[in-house]
Amino acid sequence: MQAIEISKHGGPDVLQLTKRPMPHPANDQVVIKVAYAGVNRPDALQRAGLYSPPKGASDLPGLEASGEVVACGAGVSSLKVGDQVCALLPGGGYAEYVATPAAHCLPVPRGLSLQQAACLPETFFTVWSNVFMRGRLQAGQRFLVHGGSSGIGTTAIQLAKAFGARVFATAGSAEKCAACEDLGAEAAFNYREDDFVEKMQVLGGADLILDMVGGPYIQRNLKSLADDGILVQIAFLQGPKVELNLVQLMTRRLTVTGSTLRPQSDFAKAQIAEALRAQVWPLISAGKIKPVMDQEFALADAAAAHARMESSAHIGKIVLKVG
Repeated sequence: MQAIEISKHGGPDVLQLTKRPMPHPANDQVVIKVAYAGVNRPDALQRAGLYSPPKGASDLPGLEASGEVVACGAGVSSLKVGDQVCALLPGGGYAEYVATPAAHCLPVPRGLSLQQAACLPETFFTVWSNVFMRGRLQAGQRFLVHGGSSGIGTTAIQLAKAFGARVFATAGSAEKCAACEDLGAEAAFNYREDDFVEKMQVLGGADLILDMVGGPYIQRNLKSLADDGILVQIAFLQGPKVELNLVQLMTRRLTVTGSTLRPQSDFAKAQIAEALRAQVWPLISAGKIKPVMDQEFALADAAAAHARMESSAHIGKIVLKVG
C-alpha cells in the first residue's frame, strides 16, 4: 500500500511517499480502507521528534481516518466488512489501509460525507474527554477555549454551546474571531489586540478553560478563572515549564489538570467512544454540530498539509484524500 512516512525528524519536507505492507487485524481490531485522514498537531509533533508513538503503534503518522471496513479480527462483533466508519487511530492514518481497535470506531453520522467524518475522532475524543469528563462542564457555566478557530477550538465551541454553556474564545485575527462567534461563541477575543484576562474578569471569570498554548498563558489562565474554576491543559505550544505561585490555587480553590489522548489505554478510549456515540453523535446526525472544514490535500501532498497547519492560517480541519 501507499503511505506517508517520516523519513527523519524535521520540517514538513521530511514526509515522504513510500510503500508499506498492508496491515492485518489483531484480535478485536478491524482494518479500514482509508478514504480520508485527518491532519492534527500531534502529527507535526511526531514528525519533529517530539511525540513518540506508543509501544506497538505504527510509526506512520495519522490519528484519525474515515473509510470502509475490509477485514475484522477475532472477537469483533460490532462491525462487519463493508461498514463505513470513522475511527480514532493509534497511528498509521496516512496510508491506504490502517488497523485500529473496533471499539474506537464510530459510524459515519447521517448527513456527513466521508471527508467530514475523517475530521471527527481526534478532536471530538479530545474535547469530550477533557471538557466534559475531566473538566465537568455544566450548562450555564462560562467556558473559555484558546485557539478557537483550530480543529479543537471549533469542536469545543460547538459542543459547549450545544450543552448549554456560555462560550468564549481567543483567536489571532478578526476573521477567526468572527468564525468563532458564528459557531456559537458569545464573544471571541483577538489575542493580538485584547487582553483576555481583563475580558474574562469583567464577566466574572471562567469556570473552565481549555488551553493548548501553555507557557505564559498558564499564569494568565489562572487569573482568568473564577473561584473554584478548572484549567485543563492539553498541549504546550509555548512551552511546558512556568513558575507559579500556588497560593492562588489554595485560596481560590482552583484546579489545574490535563491529559493527552494517544497514550491512554484502549479501554479508556473505548469508554470515550461510547459516550460520544450516546450523547454527541445524535447531535451531529441532527445537524446541530458539524466539523468545520479548512482544506483538502492529496496524500502525496502531506508536506503541504503540514505547512498549512503550522502556518496557523487555517480555520477548522485539514484532511488528506487517500482513497
